[in-house]
Amino acid sequence: MHLLVMSSSSGPLTEELQCSICLDVFTDPVTTPCGHNFCKTCLNKCWDNSQTCSCPYCKETFNQRPDLKINTTLRELVDHYKKKSPEKTTEVLCDICEERKLKALKSCLVCQSSYCETHLEPHLRVAGLKKHKLMDPVSNLEDYICQKHERPLDLFCRDDQTCVCLICSVKDHKNHNTVPIEEESEKKKTELMKTQKDVQQMIQNKLKKIQEIKHSAEVRKRFYAELLEMMEEQQKAAEKQEEELIEELEQEITELKMRNTELEQLSHTEDHLHLLQIYSSLCSPTNTRNWPEISVKTHESLETLRRDLTQLKDTIDEKLTQTVSTELKWMQQYAVDVTLDPDTASPYLILSDDGKEVRHGDIEQKLPNKPERFDPCSCVLGKEGFSSGRFYFEVQVKGKTEWDLGVARESINRKGKITLSPSNGYWTVWLRNGNEYKACDDPPVSLCLRVNPQRVGVFVDYEEGLVSFYDVESSSHIYSYTGQSFTEKLYPYFSPSLNYEGKNSNPLIITPVNDNK
Repeated sequence: MHLLVMSSSSGPLTEELQCSICLDVFTDPVTTPCGHNFCKTCLNKCWDNSQTCSCPYCKETFNQRPDLKINTTLRELVDHYKKKSPEKTTEVLCDICEERKLKALKSCLVCQSSYCETHLEPHLRVAGLKKHKLMDPVSNLEDYICQKHERPLDLFCRDDQTCVCLICSVKDHKNHNTVPIEEESEKKKTELMKTQKDVQQMIQNKLKKIQEIKHSAEVRKRFYAELLEMMEEQQKAAEKQEEELIEELEQEITELKMRNTELEQLSHTEDHLHLLQIYSSLCSPTNTRNWPEISVKTHESLETLRRDLTQLKDTIDEKLTQTVSTELKWMQQYAVDVTLDPDTASPYLILSDDGKEVRHGDIEQKLPNKPERFDPCSCVLGKEGFSSGRFYFEVQVKGKTEWDLGVARESINRKGKITLSPSNGYWTVWLRNGNEYKACDDPPVSLCLRVNPQRVGVFVDYEEGLVSFYDVESSSHIYSYTGQSFTEKLYPYFSPSLNYEGKNSNPLIITPVNDNK
């Protein structure tokens, strides 16, 4: 395999791992929001010497200087590349030069020697030598030679995934699929470049998700800050009002005490003329506030605060819904066409002719007892399994009082009693008794949903180990299994549950994505 690695590292792969600023292999690679990669130091120096932050490659300008994080996946690729293709600290010298050895220009796999320009001349002139296989000079020529037949490793066996010589191909690897090593190398380069693009896309998706989460957190933080500021202002205003009211009340109490003293004195006076002269003024209504109304106003202030809090909460909920809607719309681009597999369906289930609907039929049908069939549990899987990438599908659950939905791994137990849990190979949510929702995790998690979902979306990111469930119509998140480790195919999983004398007779329906009927 040495020849394949060295060959692939000398072509386009080197350019893919090269910083466009310093034109060298990446050191601590970072990725810009627009998706291009640079050495962290190179990019920081570039931005330090500029008034704006823009991508040196595509010139896209960023409003704020991005917080650069090391692209660990790309760094691992770079480290692997450097190990397989280390920098040459010593030159390969000509094996023929006797006194002062000159730098080799080419190495010959047939002669197993390296030649300078002068001693290479016969290989470019003599007919027999011109057929020899030349390559860029290397010091470890033995790695490029079949140790068994001492011939160049110039073929690749795709059956055994190893480099072989011509004699190997007609003996030990007879009837195997062998191709020139250059052809396989180019094929591997293409696969590596595709893998890198997939990795870069994953990086961009995760960066985008980070930005979405940060934005959602910032929105929530800003609203709560405004809420606290508003409550603090109202608290200060209320305290000031209370102090003023207390001061006014104390003043009125003082005046009333003075009047009470006068009344007490006059009630025992013998000065009838004076009594009659001031009677009207002492008995007239006091010039004070209507304090019961003050109490009502305070109550109204509290109601205003409650109303403001409710409006603020509604705004926050709206922003969160918008975030989930954006997330859901992104996931829907990975929609797949799911069809139910009749060979896996329980004998009690009835499938529609198009394989898009399933309901419980109460009566056990006489069906072949295949190993892949669920029996007796009322379950069925989708026909197609997935062992990589992302996929998404939607299921109508309208009118049902019980159902199970999710994904299951290929090797699950399908006979007898089944316990839904990730440890048993199931990643599901279910409904029971019309309004009791649960994620069948380890341990199970009860779910409190604002509304009963009519259509459920299921999203899986195989490499990320993620299974998420969404209420499609309300654009709300139901539950997510995160950090899972998938090692085999995953299949869409469905259970319409029992019929319960017609109370749960509606079918589960696999619906086209974005079909709002």
